[in-house]
Amino acid sequence: MSAAQHRHFALGSVPLQCGRRIDDAHIGYVQIGELNRDRTNLVLIPTSYGARPLDLAWLAGPVLDPSRWCIVIAGMFGNGDSTSPSHGQMGLAEQGWLVQHRDNVAAQRRFLAECFGVETLPLIFGWSMGAQQAYQWGVDHPDQVQRLCCVCGTSRTSPHNRLFCLSLRQALTADASWTGSGFDGVPEQGLRTYALIYASWAASQPFFKTLEQPVEEHVEQQWLPNYRRHDPRDLIAMLDTWLAHDVASDGDLAATLAGIQARTAVVACNRDLYFTVDDMAADAAAIPGAQFHVIDSLLGHRAGNPHSSPAEQQHLRRIVDQLLDS
Repeated sequence: MSAAQHRHFALGSVPLQCGRRIDDAHIGYVQIGELNRDRTNLVLIPTSYGARPLDLAWLAGPVLDPSRWCIVIAGMFGNGDSTSPSHGQMGLAEQGWLVQHRDNVAAQRRFLAECFGVETLPLIFGWSMGAQQAYQWGVDHPDQVQRLCCVCGTSRTSPHNRLFCLSLRQALTADASWTGSGFDGVPEQGLRTYALIYASWAASQPFFKTLEQPVEEHVEQQWLPNYRRHDPRDLIAMLDTWLAHDVASDGDLAATLAGIQARTAVVACNRDLYFTVDDMAADAAAIPGAQFHVIDSLLGHRAGNPHSSPAEQQHLRRIVDQLLDS
C-alpha cells in the first residue's frame, strides 16, 4: 500500500444550509496513490460517523488498488479533523448550527477542484454516513459522478434509525456535565451509556454470542476508547447531520433518486440493524440501472468497514472491481 499522506485543505469562508457561515473552514484528508496526467483516476471516500481519514486508509489495498487509483479520503465537518465544534468555529443545533450533507458535498466539490483540479469522479465509495454523502453527490451533481458504491447506508434516515441517533444524543445530553449548549467537563457516564447503545446496534445479535468475554468488558475495551478520543460536541454535531439526512429534502425520494446518472452499486448486509436490506433495496430499485448486493456477515453494520475481516474485504473488492470495470 502506498503511504497515506494526511493533510488539511483551507476552504476559507463556507456558507451552510442552516444560514450560518464557517469563516475559516478546512477539510482534513488523506491521499493514497498518485493522480494520473489526465486527472481521471481520483476515487473519493467520504468519512463515516466518528471516523477520521486515516481510520479508513486500510481500504487502499484490500478494496481499492492504490497503484491504479488516487484514493482521497475526505473528512466531513464535525469529525474532529475537518472543521468541527471542538475547534471553536462551529456550535451545535442549540445555537442554530446544523451541517447537512449538502454542505459536506459542496465543500468536497470545491476541495477536489481547487486542490486536485478534478471535477469528474470515476467513483465515490462510501460506508454508512459516507454512503449518505455518496448518495448526496449523485443527486446534487449527477453529471460529475460516473460511479457510486453505497455500502450499508441509505439515501434518507429512516424513522427507526432516527430513534437510534436520538438515543445517543440523549445519552450525552443527560450527563450532569451538559450545560444546555455544551459540556463543562467530560461526560463520563454519558459516554459509557452512549458506547453501550452504539455497540448493541453496530454488530449483529449472533456476533455477540461469539465473544469470549462479557459484553460489558467488550464495550469498555473495544468501543469506549473510540468515542473518548472525540470531543462530545463533535459526536453530537455528527449525529445531527445524520438525523437531518434526506437527499430529497422531504420530497419525493424515488423521483429524486431517479435523477442519479452514475452507475451505482448498493451494498447491504443481511444483519445490519441500522440500514436494513429492505430500505437499501428500495434505494437501489429507484436508481436507474443500480446493482443490489447483500453481504452475509455476522458483523452486521460493520461488514461495510471490515478492516480486520478478509472474507468481507474480498466481497467488497469483487463488487468494486466489477463496478470500476463496467
